Amino acid sequence: MMKILQALFFPPEQPGGVSSMVPYINQKFQAMGWDMELFSLPKRIRGKGTEHHEFATFDWTQYSGRPVVDKYMQTLRDYLWFARMRLRNASYDLIHAHHPIAALVMRRLFPDTPVLMTVHSSYERELVLNGRIEDQGPEHRFLTSLYRELEHQTNMIITVSHSFKSYIAQYVDRPEDIRVIMNGFDPNRFKPVENVNDVPQIVTLCRLVPAKGLDVLLQALSIVKKRGHAFVLHLIGDGPIRKELEEMAIRLGIYDETIFYGYMLHPEELMPFFDLFVLPSRAEAFGNVFAEAALCRLALVGTDVGGIAEQIESGVNGLLVPVDDVHALADAIEKMLTDGEFRLRMAHAAYERAKEKSSIARVIGDLEEVYLSYRASYI
Repeated sequence: MMKILQALFFPPEQPGGVSSMVPYINQKFQAMGWDMELFSLPKRIRGKGTEHHEFATFDWTQYSGRPVVDKYMQTLRDYLWFARMRLRNASYDLIHAHHPIAALVMRRLFPDTPVLMTVHSSYERELVLNGRIEDQGPEHRFLTSLYRELEHQTNMIITVSHSFKSYIAQYVDRPEDIRVIMNGFDPNRFKPVENVNDVPQIVTLCRLVPAKGLDVLLQALSIVKKRGHAFVLHLIGDGPIRKELEEMAIRLGIYDETIFYGYMLHPEELMPFFDLFVLPSRAEAFGNVFAEAALCRLALVGTDVGGIAEQIESGVNGLLVPVDDVHALADAIEKMLTDGEFRLRMAHAAYERAKEKSSIARVIGDLEEVYLSYRASYI
């Protein structure tokens, strides 16, 4: 059987997203008899790398001197420094990277080994939405140039939604070659329960950054409260705008209805006891948390954007609203809170769809097909 390296950026013990999904993939393949291991950059490794790095498709030095670019390049050097030391005597039949830095470093260290790259999210869009870089500015151009570099340096680009494939297409030469494999989750992690609370319990789970649209959520809930509806909002996660959100909740008169949990290691253990999951993101490549909430059998309300719209069919297994539309979000939440039969129907439909479409078994099958297509390279 093939020997495969799954190259992460964040350590696998990090909660959420890629860092929680890939270890499950690794375990499933190992249980099937595959020789597979994980690699990531420890959080303590900072400022160690000194090797010069050049890209094949663009000159990154034209963007140097800007904090985002300089930090990105230093992180690449750090990853290269650690990987060169840690993987000095290693050999693999295939490498599957889950971050651009991991893919570029692995190509440099293993030039004769097939390297696949799954692009899970758009760092540049997150930075723009969070107000850290300017749209179409130099940092944005640097980060979007990496897509063509990845196309040049890897054997295959995979991404997690058709929407995100369309986004990447504008930055590469052969968009038709991009493969879409939507994320999947181990259903054993989730323990849905039949649960209806006297006061509807709303939950959202994300990093507290502007890109997640939590300001829109709080404004919408203030409208819902003014319409006379009771609720409790459970806001799980932490981030740089937590204090701003707390102050906003006070100003809008919904602080008493809002619980700020901060960081939580295993939120899926708590989520089944809520009634409704809401996250009005301004952008999502896939939106793992919607699939996870669905597997907890929660009703879903999200924005009609990116991978969210590929998981929710509005009125069938949840509700979709336009990005930044406070009143539409308030109306959707009100519908879910006041029509218990509709909410339960949406929750069960979301659960059934997630079991079918977001199964880890489906992901394993898709990846196995891709991996085996490279067997000829080492037979």
